[in-house]
Amino acid sequence: MDERHLAAAALLVEVAAVDTNFDEAERARIIAFARERFELDEADAQSLVETAQGEVDGATQLYAFTTAIKNGFSYEDRVSLMETLWEVVYSDGHADPFEDQLLRRIGGLIAVTDRDRGHARKRAQARHR
Repeated sequence: MDERHLAAAALLVEVAAVDTNFDEAERARIIAFARERFELDEADAQSLVETAQGEVDGATQLYAFTTAIKNGFSYEDRVSLMETLWEVVYSDGHADPFEDQLLRRIGGLIAVTDRDRGHARKRAQARHR
């Protein structure tokens, strides 16, 4: 399994679970992201998400995931990941303060500018209105 893919999926799972409600809509969005972005079939995408859940459950900090993304993804791909992170947040209809804080932190750790992070958020938010 590609470490970069696992790191991205782990961040998506972390964001989905931060509000203690990792629901089916969030899971489906993460699987769709894995299928589209990493060109995985359904079974491999589901396996990636399950593995990512295990990684998140055992992780005490985001640093390993964000380092893999910062070093392994282009800037454009990191911005795209930020947009998908926001899509996961908004898949339950709203962003709570914990999710907002976590995405600000992740954006900084993967070196996405505040401006691009804000644009990514607005694009994701517009799709969920």
